Amino acid sequence: MDEDYARNYEDSLDGFQTYEDYLDSQITAQDRFYLQEDELARRLVEIGCRKGEVLSREDFLERQVAVDNARKARLHQPQQLASHEKDLTDYPFLMNLAIREELVREGKLATIIFIRDRNTKGQEVSGYIDYGHRLKIEPFEPYFERKKRLMPRPSDLSFYNWDTQNSTSNESPNFQINPDHEMGLLFKNKRDRKVINVDPKVEPGDNSKRQDVPTHEYIQVVIFDHMMRKKN
Repeated sequence: MDEDYARNYEDSLDGFQTYEDYLDSQITAQDRFYLQEDELARRLVEIGCRKGEVLSREDFLERQVAVDNARKARLHQPQQLASHEKDLTDYPFLMNLAIREELVREGKLATIIFIRDRNTKGQEVSGYIDYGHRLKIEPFEPYFERKKRLMPRPSDLSFYNWDTQNSTSNESPNFQINPDHEMGLLFKNKRDRKVINVDPKVEPGDNSKRQDVPTHEYIQVVIFDHMMRKKN
């Protein structure tokens, strides 16, 4: 039984957990008034005392299994990357995001992006962005198509407006913020508990790598990659 078959019946079976639920949907108020018993009404529906097609129990279960399998197959289909077939030759920052997109989506790589640039009001802002979290909460096609610019927000890991002195910090599903008076801003990965140090004067930490990205797209871009180890 192929997926097209399942799609044809998905809507018609939606909302029916059991065959009895399906039969009940065929029973009218008039049936209940005259027959007084739902079980008797179901039997009449099942044996075909209704206009139009009424599925047998075997057909209902067969189609229900087909629909369920088709839904599971769609869930496990490879997700097309937002950067797929985008020409990013002249955009080093976007190219670096595209290179990492699949690994980040698969949870094999945790990436923090530092951006410093001017917003639409001309104010200088900077911040640290959890790339994986952003990928999950918004479509990235407009960024890779250069219809939008990726910029730090007050809802990101860290945000600072140099003109207004407005500062915010937030945890994300992937990182916890650990400010330290001596070491500065630290990000702890929630999965393996490893710490990423964003201080350019020191190493970023175990399984982590810092990359400065020279680009005309922003004043400054730094990418911190943290490789996720498989659980034993």
